[in-house]
Amino acid sequence: MNKSVLKYIFVLILIPALVIAGALVYPERSYAIVSLAVALLACVPFFISFEKTSSTRRLVMLAVMTALSVAGRFIFAPIPFFKPVTAMVVIAGMYFGAEFGFLTGALSAVISNFYFGQGAWTPFQMFSWGIIGFIAGILSSQLVRSKIILIIYGALAGVVYSLIMDIWTVLWIDGMFNPARFSAAVITALPVTLKYVISNIIFLIILAPLFGKKIERLKQKYGI
Repeated sequence: MNKSVLKYIFVLILIPALVIAGALVYPERSYAIVSLAVALLACVPFFISFEKTSSTRRLVMLAVMTALSVAGRFIFAPIPFFKPVTAMVVIAGMYFGAEFGFLTGALSAVISNFYFGQGAWTPFQMFSWGIIGFIAGILSSQLVRSKIILIIYGALAGVVYSLIMDIWTVLWIDGMFNPARFSAAVITALPVTLKYVISNIIFLIILAPLFGKKIERLKQKYGI
């Protein structure tokens, strides 16, 4: 099977199916098992894309980008809904590829939640930030070239994150997807979603140029 097709199967079918199944089927305390399974599945597309000459360097950069994302969430912990995690995940996807972006997002969620609190929401956060990083990798050329497109994507990423977490809210309350409750959750969450959008735009405007130049130099110097 083509590697590109395989990575899409993992990211767009297997992982979201596992996340939803975990919310519907498994007991509440099994979220740790689901989170671990999501993390392992997220590694598959990343390692599929490995090249022998740059694999170790990509692992180092994955660790660095994830650490920066997690550290940013810690630093801005006192400010609710205002975190640089999404921006760092988008940057990771933009400059290192879709698989890298997905794994950075997934790991950022599960690692930082050891401080912020693990729960049934963790797999949904892993997938939310992961898919945002994955799509950023697919759209990398447009995002790198145009600040306007980057800002628009940052805003949409805030909406996507909120919508996915609203799905978790509905599944947690009803044990099934209830369209009426989902609509109510989306409307109720609008002020929070707006904060996500503003946060993403601000951090991308500040961090994307700063990290982008440094990452490009590292990629050229070390052939990443």
